[in-house]
Amino acid sequence: MKTLLGLPLAFLAVMLQSMRLALGQIWTNKTRSVLTTIGIVIGIASVTAVIAALTGLKAKILKEFETFGTNKIYVVPDWPEEGRLRHASWRVIRFQPEQFDHLLEHCPSIERFTRVCRSGQKVQVGDESLDDVRITGINPDWHRIEDRSVVLGRPFSVADESQTWQVCLITPKVRDKLKLDRDCTGQMILVGQRGFRIVGVVEEMVESAMFGGGGAQNEILIPFDTAWKIYEPFMYVIAASRSPEVSDEARAELRFYLRQVRKLKPEDPDTFRLEVIEKYIQEFKKLALFVTAIAGGIVGISLLVGGVGIMNIMLVSVSERTREIGLRKAVGARPSAILLQFLVEAVMLCLFGGLIGVGAGQLLTKAIASIPNANLDQAYIPLWAIGVAFGFSALVGVFFGMFPAVKAARLDPIEALRHE
Repeated sequence: MKTLLGLPLAFLAVMLQSMRLALGQIWTNKTRSVLTTIGIVIGIASVTAVIAALTGLKAKILKEFETFGTNKIYVVPDWPEEGRLRHASWRVIRFQPEQFDHLLEHCPSIERFTRVCRSGQKVQVGDESLDDVRITGINPDWHRIEDRSVVLGRPFSVADESQTWQVCLITPKVRDKLKLDRDCTGQMILVGQRGFRIVGVVEEMVESAMFGGGGAQNEILIPFDTAWKIYEPFMYVIAASRSPEVSDEARAELRFYLRQVRKLKPEDPDTFRLEVIEKYIQEFKKLALFVTAIAGGIVGISLLVGGVGIMNIMLVSVSERTREIGLRKAVGARPSAILLQFLVEAVMLCLFGGLIGVGAGQLLTKAIASIPNANLDQAYIPLWAIGVAFGFSALVGVFFGMFPAVKAARLDPIEALRHE
């Protein structure tokens, strides 16, 4: 038992002694040690900075995706690429509002939905006007799906919908551009050639600059039935599943339901598209992981170059300390102790380089995050990247320090003592 306990303690003592000798050797040759580790420093700094930039970009894009809602399903009419309906007229392909009347009854995984239609119109109040304002027809559940509430006034009522009254919600941006009162509820505006009464002010939707936006749109909301009656524009549907986890089930239920109400035959392809945001998020995460691994691997080649420098300087160190090695062997040092001493020295050189490299990588990350309009303001070095950096540094030290260490361990003590 004592022998079993003594072995780890003896190994620990040898390891600590080797580390002390390695630190002394590194300190004695400070300039050479610093120059030796430059390759490791550059490699680690480059790898961590690249990973930080890619991680920040991934976080930025995922955040933008989440603004769309991870449980949303966009339902859009579309011509199939083959089959009897590929050349059908638009009146056959487009959606009709009544096709979605019983959607919630047949799709239990869907919590709510809204029909949406859009049109561009000129809006005018007195002498003030705005060209090409986006007029969006919505159902009441639109506010909960898009997470945009009415901040002043009221949302559309059941009567607004059923009676197709010409009422509207405007955004603060439109209100200010038309120079309306802050509380503009009850005032009339001209949308196209028709008068609409303002019943409330809705929150702005600031579109992502990353996805082609860059600012709040000029937007006015009107009840869907009113928009359909007046303009009969392009219509699509936004559905919200009960949770992102059941998005696939909701999509399958919705597809089955639409094929039934649109009377598609079994051999007919779909005449619509179902776009699930969660699916794109998962695909993007996979792509981001692949790109991070490839970019990290390419930049990591510089670590191998640094490792060659470590091996070169360790061979020089073995040559310079040949007499010391011979003397240690003459007084009873085992080859394993010699090997461990030089191996530990190589690893410690790499770890010091890794530590400096991580610090340099952090500075590079801050510089990257401060680049204007680069969408990298969320760049940061994840903890796993720091762990990988130090682990890889130690691995480089072991790999490239092994040959010099073995060479030192195999030196003949008599020949080593004769070395000048």
